[in-house]
Amino acid sequence: MNSYSSLEEFIDDPDTVDFVVRRTEYFDAFAQSNPNVLMTQTLSGRYVIGYANPENYELVRSRLGASAASSTAIPLGLLDAPNLEAAGIIQLHQPNFLNLTGRGVLIGIVDTGIDYTLDVFRREDGTSKIQYIFDQTTRGNAPAGFYIGTEYTNAQINEALNSENPYEIVPQTDTVGHGTFLASVAAGSKTADYIGAAPDADLIVVKLKGARPYYRERFLIPPDQPNAFEATAVMIGVEYVLIKARELNLPVVICLGIGTSFGTHDGFSIFEEYLTDVSSIRGVCVCTAAGNEAQAKHHTQGQIAQTGATSDIDLQVGDSSGSFCLSLVTGISDRVSISLRSPTGELINRIPARAGIQFDNKLLLERTRVTVNYFFPFEGNGGQLTFIRIIDPTPGVWTITVYGDIILDGTYHAWLPITGFVSPETEFLAATPYYTAVLPSTMPSSLTSGAYNTTNNSLYLNSSWGPSRSMIITPDLVAPGVNVGGYYPSGYGAMTGTSVAAAITAGASALLMQWGIGRGNDPALSTYQIKAYLIRGCTRNETLVYPNNQWGYGRLNLLRTFTLLRDV
Repeated sequence: MNSYSSLEEFIDDPDTVDFVVRRTEYFDAFAQSNPNVLMTQTLSGRYVIGYANPENYELVRSRLGASAASSTAIPLGLLDAPNLEAAGIIQLHQPNFLNLTGRGVLIGIVDTGIDYTLDVFRREDGTSKIQYIFDQTTRGNAPAGFYIGTEYTNAQINEALNSENPYEIVPQTDTVGHGTFLASVAAGSKTADYIGAAPDADLIVVKLKGARPYYRERFLIPPDQPNAFEATAVMIGVEYVLIKARELNLPVVICLGIGTSFGTHDGFSIFEEYLTDVSSIRGVCVCTAAGNEAQAKHHTQGQIAQTGATSDIDLQVGDSSGSFCLSLVTGISDRVSISLRSPTGELINRIPARAGIQFDNKLLLERTRVTVNYFFPFEGNGGQLTFIRIIDPTPGVWTITVYGDIILDGTYHAWLPITGFVSPETEFLAATPYYTAVLPSTMPSSLTSGAYNTTNNSLYLNSSWGPSRSMIITPDLVAPGVNVGGYYPSGYGAMTGTSVAAAITAGASALLMQWGIGRGNDPALSTYQIKAYLIRGCTRNETLVYPNNQWGYGRLNLLRTFTLLRDV
């Protein structure tokens, strides 16, 4: 770090690696004795964001042992693919009913930023309803206590809106449009022909910093995929939203329309653990999207009968698939090892399960290289995570043989990356749509939305199915998520996917926050209570059994939630 003029320059260097650890005396002592490892801010008093160059990060990984996989800043992607009346929201805006519009509530959008110049983000007097923008992608006036990004206040945004060249004052843009769209759906102001779910709610927007080269290479993110973000960036963004909500003394709903398949899918990652802590805070609701992976053929599962037995996983790899990785997860009682066979029949012999060591294998007759990492016992759940990277794969059917070294339960699961992070030509031959809910929706405490089509009340085809590996029902409910109307920087358009369903759910949660905390009807509201209220009010089909792993507890119906509250 001595070659850098400031800590900020070191942190902003794209070759620097960031990570997150639980704060312990052991790791504090290690960091203090190693000046090349920088520990910065603490989140929620427990989780510490650290930075190191790649060489020193490998030392960090060795000290963490099996915990290294949980501390890795896993990459997340956008979950893309209104009918507010179908969701029972628009009726509650009416002055002759409850007149709930989200006034006095904040909605935090942690995503790709926002086009703050759009009319849909202005109040009737022309001022901005955006209280703060935290742009992690540019180095400048970082928020107090933070080490990255630039903060823009409501005053600066209004000054920009009143100028001839607003981007000279607030040069933040949303080149992707995803964050702008979700913000318009959740909290867009009422115009002549549009209204968001919570039109009078104010916004705090975080524009996420893209994944660093170390993690793009580690997780083999395709070079043409720009929208990859790290879990640490999301955690820092959420912490910023919490701090600003606390300063404004207002309740906040945080919308996360992003997700990943990297991890154990049981809620035990540091990323999910942090968000679980956030979800329990009074005046905070965390809304997540289930994902759009049900039909992607990115998940498979199997059973190893006994110690010494084997099970095969077959993968179809297309002619132009490119490099990819996958995760294999087993339970706390089991230990497994693997071998691989290429489409030409070349074999990588059984690789012994040794934690903390990367095995690097080059095929003799093909250009393919395979790396394997075993992590056990995995922090939190005690199980085993096997991380496999197949670089320059030969097209055809690859077979991964899973050996039962120690077997009591025998169940295993495997995931490919989410859609957009792996070629559509790469898929499991024996895929199953179950267990396809993405992180962080697999944590136990968030309010997770799947998506359905309001034109025929059918489940959106790609909406991810549960359960989580902890056997928790997910999604909690489904919300409108097919051809939902909203605003991009370029103007009005439509979006399909569970991220937009999460935005509608976030807007509905903001109305509940206004009723509960703003009006004093339930001053202790947090994610848990809001989830319970919305689940009770869901519309359910008499021909289905609830809860289930496609629809959760049913279709979002906020009007019915309040009708049931009235009847208590």
